[in-house]
Amino acid sequence: MSVKRADDTAPGASAFAATLAAMGNFSSGAPARGFATIDFETTGLFAETTDRAIEVAVVHSDPDGTITGQWDTLINPQRDLGRQDIHRIAARDILNAPIFANIAGELLELLSGRVIVAHNASFDLRFLNGELGRLDYWPGEQFAYACTMRLARTHLGSGLALADCCDAFGIPLENAHRASADAYATAQLLEAFLASTSGAEWEPMLASAPILPAFSGDRAPWFAREHVATSAPGFLARIVVRVPDVAETHEQAEYLALVERCLLDRYLSEHEKNALVALAEKLGIGRDTAERLHRDYFVALARLAWADGVVTDEERGDLELVAALLSISDDLMTEVLSTPPAEPAVAIAVGEFLLAPGDEIVLTGEMTHPRSSWEDKLRDAGFTPKSAVTKRIALVVAADPDSLSGKARKARDYGIPIVGESWLEAFLSSR
Repeated sequence: MSVKRADDTAPGASAFAATLAAMGNFSSGAPARGFATIDFETTGLFAETTDRAIEVAVVHSDPDGTITGQWDTLINPQRDLGRQDIHRIAARDILNAPIFANIAGELLELLSGRVIVAHNASFDLRFLNGELGRLDYWPGEQFAYACTMRLARTHLGSGLALADCCDAFGIPLENAHRASADAYATAQLLEAFLASTSGAEWEPMLASAPILPAFSGDRAPWFAREHVATSAPGFLARIVVRVPDVAETHEQAEYLALVERCLLDRYLSEHEKNALVALAEKLGIGRDTAERLHRDYFVALARLAWADGVVTDEERGDLELVAALLSISDDLMTEVLSTPPAEPAVAIAVGEFLLAPGDEIVLTGEMTHPRSSWEDKLRDAGFTPKSAVTKRIALVVAADPDSLSGKARKARDYGIPIVGESWLEAFLSSR
C-alpha cells in the first residue's frame, strides 16, 4: 500500500495541490469519490465555546475501503492546550504550527466529495463545524458522514472504544490520542466494516457526499508532529556571529540576568529562548561571547555547589541539566564535576530570584493537581494566590511554561517569570 502524506512533499500550498492532483482529485475537475476518515485532538470537549482543535488527520479510502493517502498537521489554537497529559502535545510543539484558518483550504479539499468518517463522529464534526464557523464558512449543505462507533454497536454489540473495536479485528493501535494514529486505525476499522457489508448499502451515502465550496483564505504548509524536533535550531545557534563582538561588561550582566531568570525552573521554554536571542541581538552580543557567558555562568553555579567541599547527587543532576540547556561541552562539564573550578573570569550573581512572604502568584493551565490544592499550599506557605496577572505579580506558575494562555502572554509582556508546576512543587517542599 502506498500512503502519501502532505508533509512528505515540498512545503507549501502548491505542493499540497500537486499531491492531490497525483491522487486524481483534480485530474477531471471533480473530487474522487470515497471516504475521508478524520480525527481531531482538541483542548477540551466543548467545541461550541472556548475549546479549539490542536491537531487534525485525514485518511483517504476508496469506496471499497482501500487506503490511498494520509495527511496530518498540528494546529496553533492561540490559547492554552488543555489536558496535555492526554494528547501529549506541548505548547512548544505548536508555536510554529499553522492556525486553523491557514489549513482550512487544504482540509476542505481533502473532504470535498467524500463521506467523512470518524470514531464518535459527532465529536469530530462538532469541532470541524466549530472551527469552520469561526471562519464564517458554510459548506452549503450537511456533510455526509459515517460513525465507526455506531457501526460497532451494530456489528460488535459492545466495546465501543476505538481500542476495543480495533482489538476485535486485530487492528494495531499505537500512539492513541495522536490524530494520525487514531485516524489511520479508524480507516482500517472502516475497511473491516465495509468487507462485512454489501457495497450497495454505501452507494447512496457515497453519491450524496457534497462538493464543498473552496475556502479562499491564506494557506500555510501543514506541520506534522514529526517536524517538531527538527523545525528550529537551538537558540544559541540563532545568535548572530559578530565580527567584531561589541559586548561590554554591563551588557553581559544584563544578558546573564536574563539567563538566570530563564533558568529559574531549569527549563528553557521556546519563548525564553526567543527572548535570549532577541536580547543578544539588541545588546550586540555575538555567539562567541554568549558561549563564553554560558560557560562563566555554569562555572559560577559549580563554584556554589563546591562551596562545602562536595557536590551532592542532587547538585550534580542540577549542573548536568544546566549544562544541557546552555550547550556546555562535555569536557567542561566533566572537569567542573571532578574538581573544584577556578574562579570565573567575570563576577556572576546567581540565585538572585527570591519570593518574599505575601508575594502574589498566579496559576495557569490544566495542572496535575487541582488548582484549589495549589492555592491552599501557597497560602500555607505565606504567599497570595491571585487569579489575574497584574504588574504586582511576582511569579506565574504554568502547567506548560510555553503556554499561550492570556495569563502567560500578559506575564511575558510584564517581564514576570514563568515556571512549571514541578518547580512550584520542589520549591514548596523545600520550605
